[in-house]
Amino acid sequence: MIDRKKRRQFGQNYLKDPAILFEMGEAINVSKDDKIFEIGPGMGALTNVVIKDGVEVTAMDIDPANIEFLEKKMREVGNINFLCGDIMKADLEFIKNSHYRIIGNLPYNISTQIIIRLLELSDHIKDMHFLVQKEVAEKICGASSSKNWGKLSIKIGLFFNSQKLFDVPPESFDIKPKVDSSFIRLTPVMNDFIMPKNKNNLFDIIDMSFSTRRKNIKNNLKKLNIDWSSLQLDPSARAEDLSIQDFVNIALNLEK
Repeated sequence: MIDRKKRRQFGQNYLKDPAILFEMGEAINVSKDDKIFEIGPGMGALTNVVIKDGVEVTAMDIDPANIEFLEKKMREVGNINFLCGDIMKADLEFIKNSHYRIIGNLPYNISTQIIIRLLELSDHIKDMHFLVQKEVAEKICGASSSKNWGKLSIKIGLFFNSQKLFDVPPESFDIKPKVDSSFIRLTPVMNDFIMPKNKNNLFDIIDMSFSTRRKNIKNNLKKLNIDWSSLQLDPSARAEDLSIQDFVNIALNLEK
């Protein structure tokens, strides 16, 4: 029997559609000697897809019952380690020991917070593949000057290129969510930005810039001592019309 109250608490909707799982596996395309970190393995549906000879898998789930189930289910599988923990609080320093590929059917209520947390480990991440709410996927993958270009797409775009691979209908889950889902891929950006000394200051500037979308960038940032004359951008433009480099340049201007 499904404990729906517990599942809602942990944001658990488990994939059951073998066709969708196959398609996700094809997109991830694990190779021998890959190191995989899976967030929220649940009952192991996606875990089963990525297990191959030579692939090392570490999987973290907040639900101890899931960990107990998986350890019994996969006790004969080598190179797999299950961790019980909250991804938002757990120590992730082990990721710095190698270049991990990160995957997961993320809890929709904290999916953006999880991704933002992983940004600080971007130098140690080969790529990331996540199943998220479709609306969130569109915001992550938003293009400049579009309605989806905003705080999330810009913050993630500083570190990763994003791509929506395909949509997943509610019928693909054992408990149908009330929204459509999308599978996305994040790969490290090839061009290195000259980053400000304090990344948090840059994130604060991005948040302030979109505090009122109808106002121009100068009005939204009027509390900051910005020398607009030294920046090659129009202070009367709205935040949605600025590029990632524009936001970086504003942050660098404040560090002078």
